[in-house]
Amino acid sequence: MVGDPHGIPHPIVWIGKLIARLDAALLGDIPAEKADPETRDKAAEHRKGLLLVLIVITVTAVLTAIIMYTAYRISPVAGVIVEAILTCYLLAQTSLRRESMKVYRELKDGTLDSARKAVSMIVGRDTQVLDEKGVTKAAVETVAENFSDGVFAPMLYAAIGGPVLGLTYKAINTMDSMIGYKNDRYMWFGTAAAKLDDAANYIPARLSALLLIAASAVSGRDYNASRAFRIWRRDRTNHKSPNAAQTESAAAGSLGLQLAGDAQYFGKIVRKPFIGDKTREIEAFDIVRVNRLMTAASFIGFALCMLGIYLAAYITAR
Repeated sequence: MVGDPHGIPHPIVWIGKLIARLDAALLGDIPAEKADPETRDKAAEHRKGLLLVLIVITVTAVLTAIIMYTAYRISPVAGVIVEAILTCYLLAQTSLRRESMKVYRELKDGTLDSARKAVSMIVGRDTQVLDEKGVTKAAVETVAENFSDGVFAPMLYAAIGGPVLGLTYKAINTMDSMIGYKNDRYMWFGTAAAKLDDAANYIPARLSALLLIAASAVSGRDYNASRAFRIWRRDRTNHKSPNAAQTESAAAGSLGLQLAGDAQYFGKIVRKPFIGDKTREIEAFDIVRVNRLMTAASFIGFALCMLGIYLAAYITAR
C-alpha cells in the first residue's frame, strides 16, 4: 500500500550498480574478432557469470544481515523500523499499479503517442508500432506477469527469511533482468543468472497463478475463476520461460482475454504463442480490471503469508 519509500537510497539500485560493475570487470567489452560464437571461450564465460552470481548473492545477503543485526542491537524499535523499510523496498505492487495506470489515463485522456511512451516505461518491446489495443495488451500483460516476481515472490521469501532472503531474491531477479538474456553478449555469461532466476521463481509463479484464480472468485462479475483455472491449466507453458506464462494465463482466463502472441523487439518480430481465448475484445479499462485482480490476489497472498508466520511462531513456541 505504501510503495517504495522516496528520498532515501534504494538498495535495488545499489544491487544494479554492483551487477553492472561486475559485468564490466568480468566480461568487459567483447572485441569484434571474438564476437563469433565459434571463437568464444564458452566455459570461461560460464564460470565468470557464475562468479558474478555468487558475489552478488553473498554481498547482498551479508550486508542485509549486518544492517538488520545492527538495527536490532540498537533497539527492538529501530530493528522493526529498519525491517519495515527494507520490506517496503521488496514489494512492487504500488509501483506496478501506479505505472500501469498512467498508461490507462493516457489512453483515456491523452494521445496514442503519450500512451505508447507511458507503456514503454514498463515493457521491453517496441512500443512505437503499437495501436491502442496493443498498448493496452502490453500493460495488462506486464501487470499479470510481474505480479509473481514483483509482488508475491518477494513477499513469500520475506515471510520465510525476512529482508535478508527477500533482498537476496530481488538480487537474483535483478541479475536476470540485466544479464539473463540469450543475446550475443550474455549467451553464456548470463546463463547462471537466468537459471537461478527460473529456479527461484518456480514455486512462487505457480502459487501466484493460484492466487489470481482465487482472487477471481471474490472480485466480482468482471472475473471468472473457473475459466481462469481452465486457461491456466491449458496455456501455462505457452512461453519460453517456465514461469512467465503462469500468471499471464490465469489473468487472461479470468478476464476473458487473449494475450501474448507475436511482438516486436529491437526491430525484429518475435513469434510467440497466444495465451487465453478471445472471449471479447480488449479495452483500456482492462488495465483497471487487472490491477484490481492483482490487488485482491496480493491481499490473499499477504493473509496466507501472515498465517504461515503465525503458525511457525506457534509451533516454535510450543
